[in-house]
Order: sequence, then C-alpha cells, then structure tokens
Amino acid sequence: MKEYLEKVYKKSKKDFYKEVEQKLINGEKEFIITANPEILTMGDKDKEFDKILLDENTTIIPDGIGVIKGAKMFGIDLPERITGVELTTELIKLCDKYNKSMYLFGATEEVMNKMKILIEEKYSGVNLIGSQNGYIEDKQAVMEDIKMKRPDVVLVALGVPKQERLIYDNLQYFDKGIFVGVGGSFDVISRSKKRAPKIFIKLNLEWLYRIAFSPSRWKRFYEGNIKYVFKLKKEVKKENQKGRK
Repeated sequence: MKEYLEKVYKKSKKDFYKEVEQKLINGEKEFIITANPEILTMGDKDKEFDKILLDENTTIIPDGIGVIKGAKMFGIDLPERITGVELTTELIKLCDKYNKSMYLFGATEEVMNKMKILIEEKYSGVNLIGSQNGYIEDKQAVMEDIKMKRPDVVLVALGVPKQERLIYDNLQYFDKGIFVGVGGSFDVISRSKKRAPKIFIKLNLEWLYRIAFSPSRWKRFYEGNIKYVFKLKKEVKKENQKGRK
C-alpha cells in the first residue's frame, strides 16, 4: 500500500486543476485514476492492476478520505480530497472555456442522454464529438472510435477496474488527451442520483451515506475498506519493527 500512497498527488486541488488545465491547453496526454481504498486494495491483489497504478504515466489522485488517512500513517501528507465528481465537472468546465473536444463513454443510455442535454444547455462551448452508453457489448469498438476522433478529454464510466483497464490498454495509441475513469460521476452530475448531503461531504462521510442507502455495498465496503485498514496496519507495524532493528 505504501508504494501506491507515495505515488498519490501531493499538492492541493487548486494546483491539480491548474496543471490539468495547462495540459489540456498544450494538447498533452494524462491518465488520471481517482483512488479510494477499494482501488488500492484491488491493486494489492491484482498484478495487472498493480502495474496500472504504478506506471509512471498514471496519475493517482486522492478521491477517498481513507487514502488521505492511510498516507498519514506513513508520514505522507496529502492536503485534501480530489473527487471524481468534482474533477469530471472541472474538465467539462475547462472544455467549455477553451472549446475543447470531449467523448463520454459509460453509464446507462438514460444517464448519457441527460449528460448530453446538460452539456448542450449549460456548457455550449464543449465540442462533444462522441458519446456511448456502457452497455454496448464491444467496448473496444468504442475505443477505436475514440482513437479516430482524437478528443481532448475522454471520460469513461464503466466502474473499477474495467474503465481503468480499457483506458490503459489503449493509451499508447493516443498522442494527446486527458483520460479519466469516472465511475458513477455521470449519475451524480446528470442528477440521476443524488450526491450525499453537504454535511456528509464536509465531514468526509460520503461513503457512509452511500452504504446506508445501498445495503448491497456492504460486502464491497468490507472487501475494499476494512481489509485496506488491516493491510495498512500490518505494513506500518512491519516498518516500525524494521526501524527498531
């Protein structure tokens, strides 16, 4: 876990957005992973996903509060969360500001239609050059379409780890573009699903709100979060023992 946490972006949200903005303007390429404990635990168990997380071309940002607290256990200071929903919204705003092109892939057809209407009505400067719901069988065919259209921003909402693997497997074929696996961000931004109330967000308790209203998440929460804590404590203990020798 420490290896992942050491790689997580360590500046402020404002700094990160400025860096992304500059890369967008310059036509650079970046693959961003919005990390929570579940994602880091997945990397610890899956060699292929471990490779994706540790690749030098992958940028990891601290989406979950568990990532920030976990980093603190190793003396790593992460100033604040940078959530997938907020990053997705920021990228839409930046594309609107600079008339950049965007491709949306994932979620349901209903949610995708709501996203298109939202962008058309509120962010008319965005050049939305493609969109596809996530239920299409041949997802690689969508990536081929994206390669051909060469958008400035690609947002993929297929859930972890599908979205990250699909992006990573195709990243080498692009010479530009900001790529992000955005999970359920389209659902929240399109208002198909409510985000947690502001008090939960302020107290970094969005996770509690989500599982309270979706009991099916309990198993996933245990696998990705409780095991994460045990793994962290084990690694910290091991490090402390080494330090005493």
